[in-house]
Amino acid sequence: MDSGTDSGTGSGSATRGGGITVQRALELPGLRSGLPEILAGADRLGRTVRWVHAGEVPNIASLLKGGELLLTTGYGLGARPAEQRAFVRTLAERGIAALVVELGPRFTRLPAALVDSARGAGLPLVQLHREVPFVTVTEEIHTEIVNGHYALLQRAEEVHRRCTQALLDGGGVPQVLEILAGFGGNPVFLETADGLLLYAAGAGPEGADPLQVWEGLRGQHRDAPPPAGSVLVDVPGGGPGPGSVRARLVLLPVRAPLAPVHRMAAEQAAGILAVVLMQARQEEELAARGRGDFLSDLAEGRIAAEDAPAQARVLGFKPGGSPLLPVVMRLGETLTPGGGTARTGGARSGDWAVLARAVAEELASLGMPVLLGVRPVEGRVPLLLGLRSEAERSTVADRVAAALRAGVERAGMHRPGARPPVVVVAAAGGWASASAGLRHAAEAATAAQGLADRPWYDARRLDIDLLLWRLRDHPDLAAFVDRAIGPLRDHDRRSKPPLLPTLETYLAHAGRKAETARELHLNRQTLYNRLARIGELLGTDLDDPQTVLALSLALRARRHVP
Repeated sequence: MDSGTDSGTGSGSATRGGGITVQRALELPGLRSGLPEILAGADRLGRTVRWVHAGEVPNIASLLKGGELLLTTGYGLGARPAEQRAFVRTLAERGIAALVVELGPRFTRLPAALVDSARGAGLPLVQLHREVPFVTVTEEIHTEIVNGHYALLQRAEEVHRRCTQALLDGGGVPQVLEILAGFGGNPVFLETADGLLLYAAGAGPEGADPLQVWEGLRGQHRDAPPPAGSVLVDVPGGGPGPGSVRARLVLLPVRAPLAPVHRMAAEQAAGILAVVLMQARQEEELAARGRGDFLSDLAEGRIAAEDAPAQARVLGFKPGGSPLLPVVMRLGETLTPGGGTARTGGARSGDWAVLARAVAEELASLGMPVLLGVRPVEGRVPLLLGLRSEAERSTVADRVAAALRAGVERAGMHRPGARPPVVVVAAAGGWASASAGLRHAAEAATAAQGLADRPWYDARRLDIDLLLWRLRDHPDLAAFVDRAIGPLRDHDRRSKPPLLPTLETYLAHAGRKAETARELHLNRQTLYNRLARIGELLGTDLDDPQTVLALSLALRARRHVP
């Protein structure tokens, strides 16, 4: 669940992995009674002793894992200098903490080759001038190691207790990070899974702002490995599956080295933060849904216009006497959070909170009152904005639509091939018109699905599409479409080039042939031939106003019929 590195050395008992140092082992009664003399590696006595092993075989290095303090009387060292040098070299390569040789029948003084090799390899080498019971030494050091582990657990548990108490007292993420930063004496950061900073606590060198530390060491180099001695711990729960990551705790050793106890405390804190973030996300989603329910009730007339301002103030929306601009964004079915559809509301819990927060942050730059909600079941995001004047409706609509789409992008919901969200803006006015405007925009947003993509649609210009959408299940609408453009649909299924796009472009340009030809990249004669063929297939005159109206309606209605 974590990554990165940590460090901790010195003469104390708590070091890497909860072991003890070589220095501490030599100070215990067992080894101290042997009158130890350090012959090599005096500057490396801060190494961690992970375990103790005693043995007398030449190939003992193959039995070790690293970090051991090796006790021996020297029978496995070899008689020749080359054998002794090889013995030391293999132990150093294995990464043992120290070699302790008891003088006696095998050696009265350690050979120069052994000592020189240990010095060259940087391996602490100690000779004991008096005989000691190896079993006593082993028991003492192992007891010290176990006690060290227990002490680490106690210290980490104390941090966990304090963090828990902070939450019970009403604190949140900042308080948890402050406790962790105070315990480690270094700044602590909470990042998103992709390395963006969420929170910072503690202080950098000489009291520097932690944000400066993060910017210098992490902000510009998120893809680079963290500084040596850092601690990185994942905060779980960002998505489905056991390996999902919601955020990441980062402890940087800029004021003092970090020890294993700091990693243990960070791991304890990560579990607490996972719960806090999940709860905050749920609360955020509930709040967004609550605002969405209010806007939906207002749209459906369940809240009277005279009662709406007071209820809106409770939700933090205080537009004063400003004109209100109703806006509705509808997500395409393949865009709905969590992979669900807009009709089924299949989003994962919390996804709508991500969307609401991202959109709200984008809208904050507008500098005007905004009431933003979500309606997961319908796949909609309704909102009201307080305008300074109705004259700025179009300008504000442009910025709101851009902010809404940017929020969808930030929330990670714009998948390749998915239909873009539809943004519909209603007429501005007072609370009474806001009620009707929200309802109008919501219905129009549904009716606009499948139209050519635009930054936003004016709800008033979608009234024909809305009327046709309401008739979508009526058999007369399908019959009308078939009578009006059925021969063209049959032609396009069998022959090339298709003629429906030509008719649609021609009608969109109000029968202006030059503009139609330019948009379709056709020469004039080719366009004339296609229009003639369309008139022939339909048996009608494309210059007749009634024919043009019927064909325009049929082309719009075909989206709503099989």
